[in-house]
Order: sequence, then C-alpha cells, then structure tokens
Amino acid sequence: MGKLIIAHDLGTTGNKATLFSEEGEKIASEFFGYDTYFPDALSVEQNAEDYWEAVVCSTRRLLEKGKVKKEDIGVISFSGQMMGALPVDKNGQPLYHILIWADRRGVEEVEWIKERIGEDRIYQLTGHRLSANYSLAKILWFRNHLPEIYNKAHKFLLAKDFVVFRLTGQWATDFSDASGTNLFDLARETWSEEILEKVNIEEDKLPPLYPSTMVVGEVTKEAGEECGLLPGTPVVIGGGDGPCAACGAGVVGEGEAYLYLGSSSWIAFASSQPFYDPEKRTFTFHHLEKGLFMPTGTMQSAGGSYQWCRDALCEREKILAQELGVSAYQLMDLEASKVPPGCDGLLFLPYLLGERAPWWNPHARGAFIGLTPSHNKPYLIRSVLEGVSLNLRIILDAFREQGLCPDALRLIGGGAKGDFWSNLLAQVLGVEILRPRYLEEATSLGAAIAGGVGVGIFKGLEVAKEFLEIEDHFSPRAETVETYNRLYPIFKKAYFSLLPVFDDLSSF
Repeated sequence: MGKLIIAHDLGTTGNKATLFSEEGEKIASEFFGYDTYFPDALSVEQNAEDYWEAVVCSTRRLLEKGKVKKEDIGVISFSGQMMGALPVDKNGQPLYHILIWADRRGVEEVEWIKERIGEDRIYQLTGHRLSANYSLAKILWFRNHLPEIYNKAHKFLLAKDFVVFRLTGQWATDFSDASGTNLFDLARETWSEEILEKVNIEEDKLPPLYPSTMVVGEVTKEAGEECGLLPGTPVVIGGGDGPCAACGAGVVGEGEAYLYLGSSSWIAFASSQPFYDPEKRTFTFHHLEKGLFMPTGTMQSAGGSYQWCRDALCEREKILAQELGVSAYQLMDLEASKVPPGCDGLLFLPYLLGERAPWWNPHARGAFIGLTPSHNKPYLIRSVLEGVSLNLRIILDAFREQGLCPDALRLIGGGAKGDFWSNLLAQVLGVEILRPRYLEEATSLGAAIAGGVGVGIFKGLEVAKEFLEIEDHFSPRAETVETYNRLYPIFKKAYFSLLPVFDDLSSF
C-alpha cells in the first residue's frame, strides 16, 4: 500500500484536494469551485452532483500536479461543510438540491419542534441550540413541503457523506459531522432516540455512525475509473470542517484552543467532556475521535466584515493593490496601523449578518458608533478589525467564565495571513496568538491525519502536535491591553443599547 494521503475538503465555495506525505508535508493541492443557489431570502442550496464532479476533476489534477501514481495513494479522507440535508434514493441519487448550512427555511419547523422538546433539553442532548441552520429543521421542511421527496428519500446525507457513497457504495457519516445536525446525542455518541421519536423521523433515514478515523469502504472499480484512483484504495470517512481544522491546528489535547479567522470566525477547544454554557452562548461539536469534544463559539461576519469594508470603503486600495500586485488587505492594514488603539472612541458592531455567538440575534445589524469629523478612512478600517476582535473576546470570555482559560490561541484561516490583525487579536483578547505554518490548509491536514490514523500510517491524532510548526508569535502588551479593557464594556453596552433599534429595523 502507498503512503500518500489525499484529503478532500468540501467547502462552501468548492472542493480543495490536497496531497500529503506520511510526514504531514503538503505535496500539492487543487481547487475546483461550484455554484450556490439562493431561491429566496432564507434558502441556500447546492447541487450535490457538483461535489462529485469537483472531487473527480480535482483528484485527477492533483495526481498529475503531484507527479504521483495511483498506486502511491494509501488512503482518501474527507472534511466537509456541516449542517446540510441531502435526500437521496436507494442508489444514492440526489432527489433534490442539498440544503446547506446557511439555509434557514425551516423556521416554522423549529417552532414546531419547540412544542415537543424544550430548548434546554435539545441543548443538553445535542450540545447545540435548536436552529433552522441545522439538519433536523431541514429534514422536517422536506417532510412538510415536499412529502413525495421525503417519502422517497432512503437517506438524508451530509456533503462529504454523499461523495463517500459515490466512491465506495457505502452509507456512512461520522460523529463530528453528525454533531451538527440537532439529532446527535453527544454524550452517548449515537443518534438521539428521544429526539427522533418526538419528531417522528425514522432512524433508517440517517446514515450509520462511525468515528472519523474509520475505514468505511474502498474505492469501487467504477469510481476509480472516473477519478483516476486504484480500485480498492481505502476510504476513511473523515469529519466536519471545524473538527478537522482543530486537528490540523494541533488542538487534540485537553484545554488546547484555536481561533479560525475566515469569512465567519470561531474559537474552539479540545475537551474530554461536552461543555454546556448556562446561557447557551456556545455549543459543542464532537471531535475526530471517540470521547473527545470541541466546545465552540462562532460569530457570523468576521473576515466578512473586513471584506465589506474593502468593497464599500476601499476602492482606491483595491485599484492600487492590483497595480502593485499585492492584496488590498495589506494596504488596508497599513492604513489601520496609523491609528491609535481604540480609534479615539470609534466603535464598529460587526453584525452585518445578524449574530450567532454570543448574542444569537438574527435581527442585529452592523453599525459605526462615535463618529466625529476627525475620524477618516484609516479610523473606519481599524474600527472594523477592532469590532470583530472585541466580539471574539465576548466568546472567549464565555469560556473563561466556566473555567476554560487558554494561555494561547492557535490562529488559522485566510484572515490569519496579516500580521496586523494577528497582533491586534493578541492585544484585544489578552492571550498569546500562535500562527502555525499551515493556515488555510489546516482543515485539509486534519482530514489527512484522520485518514492516516485510519489505515495505520499514523498512530493517533496526537501526531498533529508533531506536524504543528509555529512560525509566528504575537504577545499582548500591557498598555495596549489596558486600552481595550476600557473599551470592552462600552462595546457590549453599545449592542444592548441598540437592541430596540435592531428590532424596529427588522421590518424593513
């Protein structure tokens, strides 16, 4: 058997296929994008057949770019976007588009569930609030609005599980991905009999559950011919993108933590126990192995706020960046660095898409507060970065209040590339920020580690710590931390003061 690992990361915008060595080194990577469809304001769908096309094309390109033979591949493993719902027939053929994580059409179904199971009980069983974003509400939406599809559906699958079936002909999902469905009993590591019974969903409509490191099948002859893979190559189920990112960041031991900074952002820990916040500000996913969990707090618009700032306020920087062959964000960071910490009393509330943790308020809006004639564009840019960072501090404090107090956070994701924001996070959060070698590839590396463990290339998830290379350290400075300590309660007060305004604006 070969020793190379292919990890597929089925994200929201496309599939990233990465080839890793048995030493955890990236050899090559390929990206293949696909479309997202928005039938109405609450609906967000994708065509699952596009996932398969993306995997087929990216696999072939990857083997060619890496200059390796199909016989060199020892295992294929997966990471995938979570919280979806794809109805398929007995042959694995999609009966409808997949409703992805951002789809919220099941709001009425959520209210129906509340009448049968209390929100506190759902949180205790699943580690998550009840939400239209999770798979449960979407499955019930199919039952209520498209009963012919619901009745014909043999299984409801998550994104990566559909591709695994096409590769192997086997039905499977893993604990980590299942923990984002509102249907998974976190402590028992099974589908929740209690929830299924009360909402009258047959467990047979869900795929069998396995640990993320389990070999669930082999590449079939037909799939091998399509993808350019050797039939019989082992396939490991892998995990949800968040837990895979945790593994890729080396967060596999008790109390270790990381911060993912992308369009959205989250802070997450590794824990031997589920974490239940009394105010339900945070939630808990299952990690990539039995008995390991991932307490998490996610905000909606982190890098998304900075992207909005670029597109709405920084046209000049975009043009200049194109001329210079650099990122517009680099130029924006330079502008922001001219401004003192705290922006002379200018605040930005980063709630462009409402907010999940810590407020769980879909009506929240973005806002600049404290504007004066002296606040020019550099102030606006910096205040956006500070606003996102201050909101992340509220999430971190929700964990601190319950005893999860990290000395450092490993920073990954596309937003981690810039030194300015990385350093700013250290000052606002008051912890050391550690930036590893792999930022955007951490999720793929986590999936690769799960695959390698599954076939014996690696002894266990602990190998992630051996592969972790910290390239940059950003330490808090007492004077700057004190500035943000003063600003922090004002930031929270600004949100609460505007709650009636957010509610009034929601009708527009």
